[in-house]
Amino acid sequence: MSDVICVTNRTLCRGDFLGRIEVIAGSKPAAIILREKDLTEEEYRALASQVMTICERLQVPCILHYHKKVAEKLKASALHVPLPVLREMTSQERKAFQMLGASCHSVSEAMEAEALGCTYLVAGHIFATDCKKGLEPRGLFFLREVCKSVRIPVYAIGGINSENIRLVKEAGAKGGCIMSGLMICDHPAEYIKEMEFLDENSTDNCRQ
Repeated sequence: MSDVICVTNRTLCRGDFLGRIEVIAGSKPAAIILREKDLTEEEYRALASQVMTICERLQVPCILHYHKKVAEKLKASALHVPLPVLREMTSQERKAFQMLGASCHSVSEAMEAEALGCTYLVAGHIFATDCKKGLEPRGLFFLREVCKSVRIPVYAIGGINSENIRLVKEAGAKGGCIMSGLMICDHPAEYIKEMEFLDENSTDNCRQ
């Protein structure tokens, strides 16, 4: 199993989105987070049902994003939410998911999310990225402090690529979240394998 989580954005996708999901899932990432923020709840539910079917067949965790009601209706086992949404969920709602994740932007947020029952965290953004253009990245020191503050796995997000994934793991992260790279690359399966190969065999040519 890879240490890469795919975060989707179908608006960036080249070609058929579900076809790309199939290829990515077949490459066995740690999980696929279906993050399609522009869709209505009903539109998201329809897409989630299709993506969950693909992921279930290929035995890759499909983590639904934000829409907890959709997750409940589809009997999803995994959900990722912003911290404000996590705070609003009841204990029973949180315990309904085998995998429950939240995005954190400080050590205190990470500790709070863990206390509220999260099984993993996403911390960022770590490196400069077009998704957060103009915003200063929080960097590896921030990531290291977050990882030291919790006992659950932490995945870094923001500018993660084959040149720096080793650095985030050295900082204590379980792995990294990739969005645009997997949505726009010509060969997603090769992209994931390259990330794994370079992580295992990287040398000092990696740069921050």
